[in-house]
Amino acid sequence: MNDRRAGGEAALWERGDCGHPLHLSRRGLLRAFSASGLAWITPLAERLARAAERSPRGTPASSLIVLWLAGGPSQLETFDPHPGRNIAGGTGSIATAVRGLQLAEGLEQVAEQMDEIALMRSVVSKEGDHERGTYHLKTGFRPDPTLVHPSLGAVLCHELPEGGTEIPRHVSIFPGPWPARGGYLGDAYDAFQIYDPSQRLADATPRVPVGRFEKRLADLDVVESEFRRGRLAQLDERRTLHRTTIDKAVRMMSSEQLRAFDIGQEPAALRAEFGDTPFGRACLAAVRLIEVGVRCVEVTLNGWDSHVNNHELHRQRKQELDPAFAALLRCLRARDRLAQTVVLCGGEFGRTPQINPAGGRDHWPHGFSLALAGGGIRGGQAVGQTDPEGTQLPPEQGVPVCDVHATILAALGINITRQHITPVGRPIQFSDGQPIQALVG
Repeated sequence: MNDRRAGGEAALWERGDCGHPLHLSRRGLLRAFSASGLAWITPLAERLARAAERSPRGTPASSLIVLWLAGGPSQLETFDPHPGRNIAGGTGSIATAVRGLQLAEGLEQVAEQMDEIALMRSVVSKEGDHERGTYHLKTGFRPDPTLVHPSLGAVLCHELPEGGTEIPRHVSIFPGPWPARGGYLGDAYDAFQIYDPSQRLADATPRVPVGRFEKRLADLDVVESEFRRGRLAQLDERRTLHRTTIDKAVRMMSSEQLRAFDIGQEPAALRAEFGDTPFGRACLAAVRLIEVGVRCVEVTLNGWDSHVNNHELHRQRKQELDPAFAALLRCLRARDRLAQTVVLCGGEFGRTPQINPAGGRDHWPHGFSLALAGGGIRGGQAVGQTDPEGTQLPPEQGVPVCDVHATILAALGINITRQHITPVGRPIQFSDGQPIQALVG
């Protein structure tokens, strides 16, 4: 580094996380402007710096990470606090990197990244059941007995090219009872399900020596040839994907990209930033998977169903969520992946403004919060608001779930107006919502 960098210019740069080199820093720009006596121009500096870190105009994001908070987190104890009000039930708030924008206490590290995050505080749904609500949030559509809709990750994998990815492009870590599915796009777009990244990936390496494994594959080819000549003679092999599935599995087992699942290759200091928890390890794995071309990674953090002892339950869950979510954003930015990666954080619905006799909050789909970051999303703002007295239903500026999906798909460059034909000949779009212009307009 030359001497100029050590002087005034150094204020514009920060040491990259994850062992990466210096990069242009938004905070550095703001410090530089303030130090030069031009504090009045801070809003302009903020816009210039933010533009420097976003993907270029017209270049959409190419990957998605979903932090799925299964069970329905309370908006009042996470992204939409109302301190001092009856509905808060004593939950306090903290300041963030964005003036005037607060989060609930316990999310201090996320608060530092608030300039990258956009909050949708008035999401509305008509589904207050866990299974139906999960389906609605993951697909953008309410359950339909005549059709299974694809999840966001399945749509992304279907619409964007495979490239050189030799491992599954749609991955779910700690999948719950209702994992992301391919729906009418086909089972090939279902999420590949794994568990704690600290453990060896199951069934990914041969259990016999290489020579014996190759001999088994040769024997399998003999059986497969007879099978194709017989039973598949009258079937369309493109629909069964029989041989394709085997070929992909074998290619994956020998791929160097499998190393992306191994977070043990990362420095101990970085692993500590994410938190020594299964969720933290999974979030670090998500970054590594995105780097090798995986299109969508869904990471589930269970345990938000707080009908009893709401405050203590949320305190415990936030101890896992806070460091992992914040470290995820920092690491994506340091590795130059944040501009190309949309990050969605939330669950299937929110929690009631009233606390029940058991000290819990019940299901509340009538105005809850989701967080979006990366991928050109305009961070540092909150869209919509809920009534601080807990009586307004629905909230002003309500954001339907379909608009959330349309916004994410727009950030990913996917045309939501184009019609697709399902296997039974039904024309359908990937979303019937409208992108939120404040976020991607």
